[in-house]
Amino acid sequence: MRAGALGRIGVIAASAGMIGCYSFTGASVPSHLKTIAIPTVEDQSTFGEPGVRERMTAELTTLFLTDNSFQVADRGTADAVLKGVITNITDAPAAVEQGETVRSRRITMSAKFTFQDMKFRKTLWEKTFSNWGDYPVTGGSSQRRVGLDEAMKKITEDVLLETVSGW
Repeated sequence: MRAGALGRIGVIAASAGMIGCYSFTGASVPSHLKTIAIPTVEDQSTFGEPGVRERMTAELTTLFLTDNSFQVADRGTADAVLKGVITNITDAPAAVEQGETVRSRRITMSAKFTFQDMKFRKTLWEKTFSNWGDYPVTGGSSQRRVGLDEAMKKITEDVLLETVSGW
């Protein structure tokens, strides 16, 4: 193998190892936006999962606190507001074994978010996010929640990414 090819492989391997380890602190956020309010996410999905609104709101808030691009504030004083509505949640077979036995199921969640600049009174972006989480059928409702939480975590990470670097 030539030295150039080895160098490219090293860069690819290093990049692959860094996927998932990110922080967007200070990346592209308009300088006048320092604080963000995250009101409780609405649930219009009719899926009937107790606490899904509160869990998604808590997950979002934790991500924004950890990322440190904004300070989380109450709606009355925040420079920006991130509103969310869970629009759809489905639960369907994901993997079927021989003999048509369902081995795992997939929760798919969709949520619409709006990011508003309260200082200039304008919507910066509005987008629908969709993601999924699989769970084994043998675990019952506790495993179903694991699948739902995985879908929720993926969506909240996508929302954070869009908010702090989607400019």
